[in-house]
Amino acid sequence: RPGLALCAGCGGRIQDPFLLRVSPDLEWHVACLKCAECGQPLDETCTCFLRDGKAYCKRDYSRLFGIKCAQCRAAFSSSDLVMRARDHVYHLECFRCAACGRQLLPGDQFCLRERDLLCRADHGLTPDGAAARGPRSP
Repeated sequence: RPGLALCAGCGGRIQDPFLLRVSPDLEWHVACLKCAECGQPLDETCTCFLRDGKAYCKRDYSRLFGIKCAQCRAAFSSSDLVMRARDHVYHLECFRCAACGRQLLPGDQFCLRERDLLCRADHGLTPDGAAARGPRSP
């Protein structure tokens, strides 16, 4: 009810006829609900994301907290197709062998050594997936 709620943004009592409720326990003056990063007003016309009690617009939330490509470190858009290797996620264009630069396609054998992707030829795998035998390095 107006007059009893405290604004999560400024801490003041909300006596306005309207308030914005972002989650079950956070209420805001309409003028106080802004993106903590860019200051864009966040009202009923745009998506609002909360993190650690702060509100963010979709663009800034994705940039700051979203999953990023393990190669180029850029965020993903909702229309991006991705490739995964263990817990790493890549843009299709970024899913390349670190040694030769060849784009790795679905079904290609590869090795993930630390953060580097290596194609079968550059990792030394034989066609059956076994390690190629050769001189051992010290």
